Amino acid sequence: MSSFRALSLAILKGFLRDRAAVFFAVVFPLMFLVLFGGIFNNASVSKVDLIEVGDVSLVDHLPPSARAAFDQTFHVTHSNDLAASIAQVRKGDADVALEARGSQLVAHYTNTDRVKAAETQGTLQAFVDGANVAASGKPPTYSLQVVSVEDKSLKVIQFVTPGLLGWAVAMSASFGAAATLNGWRNSKLLRRLQLAPVPTSTVVGARVAVTVAIALGQLAIFLGLGTAAFGLQLTGAWPMAIPLLVVGTLCFMAVGLLAGAVAKSTEGAVNMANFIVLPMAFLSGSFFPLEGAPGWLQALSHVLPLRWLNDGMTDVMVRGEPWTAALVPMAVLAAFALVVSAVAARFFRWETT
Repeated sequence: MSSFRALSLAILKGFLRDRAAVFFAVVFPLMFLVLFGGIFNNASVSKVDLIEVGDVSLVDHLPPSARAAFDQTFHVTHSNDLAASIAQVRKGDADVALEARGSQLVAHYTNTDRVKAAETQGTLQAFVDGANVAASGKPPTYSLQVVSVEDKSLKVIQFVTPGLLGWAVAMSASFGAAATLNGWRNSKLLRRLQLAPVPTSTVVGARVAVTVAIALGQLAIFLGLGTAAFGLQLTGAWPMAIPLLVVGTLCFMAVGLLAGAVAKSTEGAVNMANFIVLPMAFLSGSFFPLEGAPGWLQALSHVLPLRWLNDGMTDVMVRGEPWTAALVPMAVLAAFALVVSAVAARFFRWETT
């Protein structure tokens, strides 16, 4: 144990003295948390900008309940110039121009934002259908009550934090493992450790322990900053994120070991790890949600370990899922770690050739 403690302390001191390593493991990811938290923390859902051209009686004479729902969806301005209104829509200054032609409503919309275009068409159709029912004089057979599945206090920061934390841990673990393995090999330290009266398992265990400790430190800093500065609220099963994060750290350490085993230089190993992790972050929902992505892209993202880490932490930290929701992501990450570690061992060399 004395050898393990000494090696762990030496590795940790080396990490803390490396300003670049500390910056990219802690400060750099926190910059994104502060940036996204500051931008989106108080953001609200944007309304559809609607230009009412001339007299549109359906909109002007909506009953109070329907009018309240309409005002929640649309920001209405008025104009008597149809051509100018259509030009505003075409330039992106408005989302839809609405005119009445007798009993028919004509909505001139832009397809630049497909999501908002679909929202505009569906909402306007619902109001038209409701007006038709009201005009028939018959009471509606069905009614609708909408209830959000999330708490009203839910903020964007709660969805941003797990993804950015997953990316930070993946980057730190993979970069650290790649740089350490290649640096020790090129400096001949790896061969000296092999010849030293210290078991290889002790050396590996010390490196793993330090990397896991750094990941847990990242977790504490992210949750502390998110809670104190942006009102982050965690669900009851959030402690399950700790073992999930440990398994995720081991998984991305394996990625770093593979990069360090294949590359010839420390710079090459770090660049290779970056080449793997950075695109994975974009494809795994670390920076933006994937719900609106094409189906093939969402299917591809489920092959990536970072997607499983992000989804698992989001489930137990934000969505209120039980602790069992983290078991499948942990199993997938552990399997990925074993496979990648086996491949890294196949390419590993004690010295550069």
